[in-house]
Amino acid sequence: MKAFNSRSLMFALCIAIGALFSVGGQVAYAQSAKSGKSVKQVSASSSVKASARKDVRKKRVVRASSKKSKVRASVRRRAVVPVSAARIQGLNKVSDPLRLGSSVAFVVDQDTNEVLFSKNESAVLPIASITKLMTGLIVNDANLDLDETIRITKDDIDRVKGSSSRLRIGTELTRGEALHLALMSSENRAAHALARTFPGGEDAFVANMNAKAALLGMHETSYVDPTGLSSKNQSSARDLAVLVNVAYERPLLRELSTTESYSVLSGRRRLEYRNSNGLVRNDSWDIGLQKTGYIREAGRCLVMQVSIAERNLIMVFLDSNGKYTRLADAKRIRKWIESQEGKAKQASGKSPSHG
Repeated sequence: MKAFNSRSLMFALCIAIGALFSVGGQVAYAQSAKSGKSVKQVSASSSVKASARKDVRKKRVVRASSKKSKVRASVRRRAVVPVSAARIQGLNKVSDPLRLGSSVAFVVDQDTNEVLFSKNESAVLPIASITKLMTGLIVNDANLDLDETIRITKDDIDRVKGSSSRLRIGTELTRGEALHLALMSSENRAAHALARTFPGGEDAFVANMNAKAALLGMHETSYVDPTGLSSKNQSSARDLAVLVNVAYERPLLRELSTTESYSVLSGRRRLEYRNSNGLVRNDSWDIGLQKTGYIREAGRCLVMQVSIAERNLIMVFLDSNGKYTRLADAKRIRKWIESQEGKAKQASGKSPSHG
């Protein structure tokens, strides 16, 4: 009887436990049914959430990788950009009272040779397309036929910097048109074609450039090409002031360098060019001759003959930091000179007259 009772008790206990599990399952099913989800749906929802979390993590990794790539690319770009020769020498750190952005500045009275402003004026530096002013001087003084047709060839392609040109291979233009584009818009193929078609070729032309520089007393100046694309074309601000003064004596160079715009035919196309110096389009400036230049080793450069406050001046700016800095520096110099002249006139007006 006791054994029977023990077995009955164990049996009853198992039934009770089974009933409890059954009730729990029914409750879980009821809750799932109440929420409108099946067991499969719940499982699918969990899979979607897990997948979404993986996608978010992947996007974060991609974004982080992209940022790192951009940073590396930026570092590489900064690493390959060469610093100008003036900045390597630390000339940009030399201060001046007008806080100019150019590493080199030189302003001289054309009539009296009085130096009005100077900053690193004796430093010998790459001069970029300021070179073309000497190119123009050689062509002008050689008395070559400016109406003679010359052709742009593969030899005129820039092999130094790889710069582009709107003058296609095979373009025909007169020597005068090529000179106009070289001086006004700094057209490299036009300048090179002028040297290539010179009697004796480019070598003879460059030799003439250096001989002319020596004749003018430009002892810190040397040329290796007619365009200025080579950083070996070098000079000082003092020497360039001499070049501007001599070039200004040639009416043709004055006219061609200060034209606001010009057009030439290239095949069936008409190419429109503008002056590389925006100041020539400003009526408040009286510019008699000008030339701009730029390569990385030289920075932005500008030379001008200009009349300010009834004075004929020559301005030279080398290694200007920024596209418009050289123009801004010219404006600062002009404002300063006009202010100085105004003060001088006031002082002379107040001084007592002697009879």
